[in-house]
Amino acid sequence: QLLLVESGGGLVQPGGSLRLSCAASGFTLPYYVIGWFRQAPGKEREGISCISSSDGTTNYADSMKGRFTISRDNAKNTVYLQMNSLEPEDTAVYYCARRSRNGRRCTLSRDDYVYWGQGTQVTVSS
Repeated sequence: QLLLVESGGGLVQPGGSLRLSCAASGFTLPYYVIGWFRQAPGKEREGISCISSSDGTTNYADSMKGRFTISRDNAKNTVYLQMNSLEPEDTAVYYCARRSRNGRRCTLSRDDYVYWGQGTQVTVSS
């Protein structure tokens, strides 16, 4: 059974950091493009970052560059999202997702992703 399970969310103060994990099962994660997305209340789901399946090339939304870092641990079949300098505007449910077998490009468009995790809540507040 193909599963993506996010973890690592929680409550953090402004300026703080969190590391989210996306553990994959039922498939070999390095063979697929994995993306991170988030959805705040009343807003559309937006792309944060992705990592390609071939050479591990990464891509970030402009507003996340310099604060968020995506990485992959092939041995653990897990993708991470390190988030630093968090702001209240980063409060959202964070999701990881996988493209289809034929999806080779690292994109930030939610429509390009087929499989989704259940999400993990991140709340940035003092």
